[in-house]
Parts: sequence; structure tokens; C-alpha cells
Amino acid sequence: MAVRIRLRRVGSKKNPVWRIVVADKRSPRDGRTIETIGQYNPQTEPSTIVLDEDRARHWIEHGAQRRRPWPTCCAPRASPPTAASRSRR
Repeated sequence: MAVRIRLRRVGSKKNPVWRIVVADKRSPRDGRTIETIGQYNPQTEPSTIVLDEDRARHWIEHGAQRRRPWPTCCAPRASPPTAASRSRR
């Protein structure tokens, strides 16, 4: 099963609130989901983003793909490079 992390729209007319969900890529935008891992509210100033980074990292490690365009603020943070991972030129 191909899995994607994407946004699911909830909220009322002209008042969008988005849930960050893990879903099968064949399901519709607001269809069945596997897990809800966060929420995004663009109506607040500044925009409110709540993301369970551990669960997002878990799904990405298990093959989930992020949809494009993906807000950079929602991307799980990578650990900083260590001295061993840097190569000398």
C-alpha cells in the first residue's frame, strides 16, 4: 500500500482548517485516513501548526511520501550533521 502524508480539509465554508494525515494515496483528499498526526490553521496570525514529529518521522522511515507542495514548516527536522558525516575535500 502506497502511503502519503498530506492535508485533509476540515472546518466550515470560508473557514478552512487542515489536518495533517497519513492516508493511502488512492483515497480522496477528505476520505479515509490511517492516522492524524497534526493540524494546520492558516486563519490565525501567525499560522498555527501542531505536528507530532515522532509519528511523522516514523511514517517517513516506513516509506510514506510527502505531498507537494509541502509546507517547509511542517517538514520533520533533520538532525544536524556530525563531524564524522562531513567529508574533507
